[in-house]
Amino acid sequence: MIKEFKEFAVKGNVVDLAVGVIIGAAFGKIVTSLVNDVIMPPIGLLTGGLDFSKQKWVLKVAEGDKPETALAYGSFVNNVLDFIIVAFVIFLLIKGINSLKRKEEAEPSAPPAPTKEEILLTEIRDLLARK
Repeated sequence: MIKEFKEFAVKGNVVDLAVGVIIGAAFGKIVTSLVNDVIMPPIGLLTGGLDFSKQKWVLKVAEGDKPETALAYGSFVNNVLDFIIVAFVIFLLIKGINSLKRKEEAEPSAPPAPTKEEILLTEIRDLLARK
């Protein structure tokens, strides 16, 4: 059982998946920072200093030690922008990979050189055709 698990864990697909998850997590942090620190401040400036991450609709005001109940739509807007950016980048990556695959498939490979037997048979055919 341990041997089977070792074979499974060392297979290329599992290792590739692990690397993809780690890179994806790091990429997610970069995109979140891009949205929160680069994209949203100019949008906030255009909307009169509005900070989207703190925007919410209060459904019930806090009373005593009970917290308020609110819909944090600003955070939702930031997360939607995160998703759109990640989806667009993945789309571009897949499109690039697919175009590279199409180029490889489109390039015809050179026909293989004839074997010695084929050359001899061709010579025999040509000799017989001359007679």
